[in-house]
Amino acid sequence: MNYKQFYQQSLEAPESFWKTQAEKLDWFRFPETILSKDENGLYRWYKGGRLNTSYLALDHHVANGRGDQAALIYDSPVTHTKKTYTYSELLDEVSRFAAVLQSKGVQKGDTVVIYLPMIPQAAIAMLACARLGAVHSVVFGGFAPHELAIRIDDAKPKALVTASGGMEIKRVIDYMKIVNAALNESKHQPDTVIVFQREFIQAPMKKGRDFDWQEEMSKADPVSYTEVEATDPLYILYTSGTTGTPKGVVRDNGGHAVAMRFSMEYVYGVKPGEVFWAASDVGWVVGHSYIVYAPLIYGCTTVLYEGKPIKTPDAGVFWRVMEEHNVSVMFTAPTAFRAIKKEDPEGKLKAPYDTSRLRYLFLAGERCDVNTLEWAGELLKVPVIDHWWQTESGWPMLSNMTGVELLPIKPGSAAKPVCGFNIQMLDPDGNEVGPNSEGAVAIKLPLAPGCLPNLWNDTPRFIKSYLSPFPGYYFTGDGGYKDEDGYVFITGRIDDIINVAGHRLSTAEMEEIVASHQAVAECAVIGIADELKGQIPVGFVVLKAGIDSSMGEAIQAELIQMVRQTIGPVASFKTVVIVDRLPKTRSGKILRKIMRHIADGKAFKPPSTIEDMSVLGELEQIMSDEKVGIGTK
Repeated sequence: MNYKQFYQQSLEAPESFWKTQAEKLDWFRFPETILSKDENGLYRWYKGGRLNTSYLALDHHVANGRGDQAALIYDSPVTHTKKTYTYSELLDEVSRFAAVLQSKGVQKGDTVVIYLPMIPQAAIAMLACARLGAVHSVVFGGFAPHELAIRIDDAKPKALVTASGGMEIKRVIDYMKIVNAALNESKHQPDTVIVFQREFIQAPMKKGRDFDWQEEMSKADPVSYTEVEATDPLYILYTSGTTGTPKGVVRDNGGHAVAMRFSMEYVYGVKPGEVFWAASDVGWVVGHSYIVYAPLIYGCTTVLYEGKPIKTPDAGVFWRVMEEHNVSVMFTAPTAFRAIKKEDPEGKLKAPYDTSRLRYLFLAGERCDVNTLEWAGELLKVPVIDHWWQTESGWPMLSNMTGVELLPIKPGSAAKPVCGFNIQMLDPDGNEVGPNSEGAVAIKLPLAPGCLPNLWNDTPRFIKSYLSPFPGYYFTGDGGYKDEDGYVFITGRIDDIINVAGHRLSTAEMEEIVASHQAVAECAVIGIADELKGQIPVGFVVLKAGIDSSMGEAIQAELIQMVRQTIGPVASFKTVVIVDRLPKTRSGKILRKIMRHIADGKAFKPPSTIEDMSVLGELEQIMSDEKVGIGTK
């Protein structure tokens, strides 16, 4: 199949294109209208269609001969547990937990907050909500009580599903302590809290409110699915880093199901029955789309992994999982491979494992530096596909569509637009810019199926945030450019472009140069305030394991020279700081904006998603000691 022709079909005749894709699903009633607008003038897909996402992910496959196929493989190196569920077994678990929720009063249209670690019960709870037509909102396990509380107040759940605790490498997190603190703070109180008790920590139960998962399941009889409208909401997912009023991304049932199936076949190039592994968390959009929904809707086996890329037990664990579970296609964040590379720069820990079944490695979620992409490709001997999407889109907007045509890989680019996404680079006045000219990344409306149709109970904010900046377009918030071949390069959030003495420069480009140094494990380049030039770039670098610390000054000088040679003196790149670690979200994104605030001496609120608060204090001290930013004020 030809990518160019396939992609053009999706833009020139979107309704017939997405009708053809919808016909591949098992609808209860096929949509009356493929594309329409609602009362707010917002685009909606598949109005009049009726379906059930849990049915598509489970019942359909059992009825069509996949009952004995593995649906979900749970692999937990932190608890030394492995368990496989066939499609029939998973259907039984989901149907019975749907009955438990139903017995507590949860009905179609009600909301349920899910606050669970990476255990099968997270996927079971999500699918059980979908089965009833209830709207789930998964909150990342380990979020602080305040962040959980504001999400509870916004979603107003009928029930909350949690566990007694989670395990972070060797540290136990008391989930019920967090839940109780959140419920003490929140105005809204769910009627029911269902608790999955784990062996390593038992949670105290509040009589009348709290119910034991295992006890309730032992009494439950399976319930059937509820038909829902294609335009009914499937879930709410609050964007990471939310402060103040949460921004709840809504996903519908119909467009989502079509997009999930389409992406498995045409983007990830996987086949039904194969093993797909997204090494992420169900608390993030990747976990929703590619641990739970897409693999199951498509008839694959999905891996649910409770562990880290390193220290559970070492930097070879990913290779062990690939071999043991026969993974065909993997998807994770670049930061996972940077962590592995830092611990095992030569990839020696891969030697004992056979990963020959792996066909593709997909990376997304954080800018992928060329060095990491090439390192992973050389180690695994497969194409490494850098692709780009957002919580809001729910699935890839830029990617090498491996199920259509494997295009040449250009390191640094997330390749070309995925079908249905008319991606343009716009200047501040909304005009398209030419090849190799940087602009705001915007997508001509309508968006493809599966993207957010709105925000939860906040249409004005949806319009203001996404549709108002460039009328007729969805504004992504990112900057980038297209080259002469149509490949798109995402250079980062718009505020990652700095102005040095009137020159607009990309910190992402500088990061690429710094990351290419053989001693650098990972890095961040930020722009800080400067009285003379407006802004100047500063690099923060983590060195690979085994690099002699006495080499620090020489490495700093080499990095400064590399940027000077590639970009020129105009970059004013004169400062490199070597640090032990960078501040990150739990999903691996480097908190560059927070770093800028620290350097510029601005007040900031640490985001709820930060992995480790102590690193911020370390950075503030380092910046002061090194006369960076705050030390020069």
